[in-house]
Amino acid sequence: MPDRIVPLAISQANSQRKQEHLDIALNNDVEFKEVHTGLDDYQFIHQALPEIDLTSINLSTPLFGKMLSAPLVISSMVGGIDAAARINRNLAQAVQEMGVAMGVGSQRCAIDEPVTASSYEVRNIAPDILLFANLGAVQLNYGYGVSECCQAVEMIGADALVLHLNPLQEALQPGGNTNFAGLLSKIEKVCRELSVPVIVKEVGWGISDTVARKLASVGVSGIDVAGAGGTSWSEIEGQRVHTKGGANITRTFASWGIPTAESIGMVLRGAPEITVIASGGIRTGLEVAKAMALGADAAGMAALLLKAASISEESVIAAIQKVTEELKVAMFCIGAASIKELKNTSLLRGKTRG
Repeated sequence: MPDRIVPLAISQANSQRKQEHLDIALNNDVEFKEVHTGLDDYQFIHQALPEIDLTSINLSTPLFGKMLSAPLVISSMVGGIDAAARINRNLAQAVQEMGVAMGVGSQRCAIDEPVTASSYEVRNIAPDILLFANLGAVQLNYGYGVSECCQAVEMIGADALVLHLNPLQEALQPGGNTNFAGLLSKIEKVCRELSVPVIVKEVGWGISDTVARKLASVGVSGIDVAGAGGTSWSEIEGQRVHTKGGANITRTFASWGIPTAESIGMVLRGAPEITVIASGGIRTGLEVAKAMALGADAAGMAALLLKAASISEESVIAAIQKVTEELKVAMFCIGAASIKELKNTSLLRGKTRG
């Protein structure tokens, strides 16, 4: 397929948008203010006699055909600009070292402008990792099809493709792509014809049981809930707009979304057999443990590791090590020696409200 011809003004606007997103996410307070992940509403029942050895706890778990050393996914974040190349390489080197999984940011930029593809290419430094390609599902209504999805996968040697859903972000973003009509049948076509699994991911407002059921029915292999409570893209877009009216609209939706813990439950009710990645405001190994005990198969993390990756590979490794050690301690204190035992525990309870 010939390269797309992208007008210079559009190319510059895309680069500016990505750079603004990155700068705001790294330097500003963009957390949800009124919505929380819901994970704090749960607590484990401490076992003073766990009857296991902390050093024998096994965090390994299978995910999409590969064995991870821990149930962690570095969620899709950046790409398409010079700053992203260094961040993605730091992430990939750390992921290779730690044996977890990673997704890249939206590859739309690289599909339209192949010169930017190098900012996503990490397979040469991370040959063994579980790696996810990424495109916006809405692009299937703007000229993209199976060919572009294949191109995204082949570009980085990915093991699966993430199609992200972001209707609220597109609605709030100046010039956003807001035609989400008829996307389900197009997602089904991608699932049917692509040679790797397709995962559907929100970007921070959660997936409902109704949507999960629809996605499972058309062949989606996994769902990343990306619930509300972590980074708020309405907040990020609000800091990008330059009109009072636009900023007021983004503030109206500051509390929008399904909290992460609730979204995990909804997805499992809607699609009980599907692989579930829990993300959205997960910052600690204890929160990973809660997400797994609620039924997730892995947990995704973004903001914490983005900031580490902007510093160095070593900072990313240190952050992942902290999370895995916290996860082990949580499992030790409930007597769960493996991820399977953690997922099957009966020791997670909703907190009693006074």
